[in-house]
Amino acid sequence: MDASTGEPDLGMLVGQLGRALQEELFTRLAEQGHPQVRPRHGVVLAVLPASGARATELAQRSGQHKQIVGVIVDELERLGYVRREADPADRRAKLIVPTEAGLDEIDKARAILAQIERRHHRSLGDDAYRTFKATFEHVTRSQRDWRQ
Repeated sequence: MDASTGEPDLGMLVGQLGRALQEELFTRLAEQGHPQVRPRHGVVLAVLPASGARATELAQRSGQHKQIVGVIVDELERLGYVRREADPADRRAKLIVPTEAGLDEIDKARAILAQIERRHHRSLGDDAYRTFKATFEHVTRSQRDWRQ
């Protein structure tokens, strides 16, 4: 909270948006047959291609530590959303591959997120939404580079 204005600061706004988005997404996913999927699983499922990927690739794409990705993959495997397969390019390595349930969840999550985005687009209008997205992307990139 900005003490001088009483308005929420950037961290609060981003947190509130993220929590509200996750609440809608995961509530709707549960209603569509995926009640066991939790926000932490999105770290892997959001970046998992249909052809599969190594855990190190998933960690890099998601920005999470490999150990965290490994724990999430273990959970998703127990839930039946992914399986581990030998990597044809290197038999010593394992690919994390989505199962039929995993592909269904990924497709439904993307559709729900697209619906949410279209709703906000309609609410703001074309120009304001384009400006919002461009500004949000700029702030995100700028924040990632904070050390430079």
